[in-house]
Amino acid sequence: MIIGYASLMCGRFALFTPLERLARKVGASVPEQKVVFRYNVAPGTWITAVRQASENEPPVIDQMWWGYRPRWAKSTGNQPINARVETVATNAYFKSAFARHRCLIPADGWYEWIKDTKPKQPHYLCRKDRKPLFFAGIFAEREDGSLGCAIITEPARGSATDVHDRMPLILDDASLEHWLAPDLTDRETIRSMVHHLDADLIEHWPVSTLVNKPVEGQGEELINPA
Repeated sequence: MIIGYASLMCGRFALFTPLERLARKVGASVPEQKVVFRYNVAPGTWITAVRQASENEPPVIDQMWWGYRPRWAKSTGNQPINARVETVATNAYFKSAFARHRCLIPADGWYEWIKDTKPKQPHYLCRKDRKPLFFAGIFAEREDGSLGCAIITEPARGSATDVHDRMPLILDDASLEHWLAPDLTDRETIRSMVHHLDADLIEHWPVSTLVNKPVEGQGEELINPA
């Protein structure tokens, strides 16, 4: 079980953009299932992700377990929910997925907590224009055959530094196709073709401490300014 969400680098987010809109954005077919609006998505749950299995096939919107543990690690392996951008391409646990199994995790915003506050004070971070975000992620097949993923994080930029020293790696629109491309495997080529979103597009505000309890706090009121 993953615990201590509030101390993680990127441990909670919201997704309420309809799947049809997300599918159009990434060129994927619209899945039959409808997105369940979630305002407090926590680790250790099924989340919406975008992946591309072959360069000759369009991306697909899938459900992945938020917790990365490749099949070879067995059930006793670590199950991280984040991977650091500084080491994801070279760390033995992640490098194969970085080269061949990259994904996008769509979100409307994410939460971080101000340090040394009691109770922990969450802030909601999102685009100023309220467009959906696409976090860079990696995934692997788990021991049970399902897919599990981790969100890549980078040092905080822009106003996000007010809240935390890390943030999810958010890709700009021009990078989405390159990030998903399964034939793009070279680290330096990926680095030259994939870029993060302009930090000036992000803003944040304090929200209810109900976010601290994912079982109890789930409504749309969670993203309202406190």
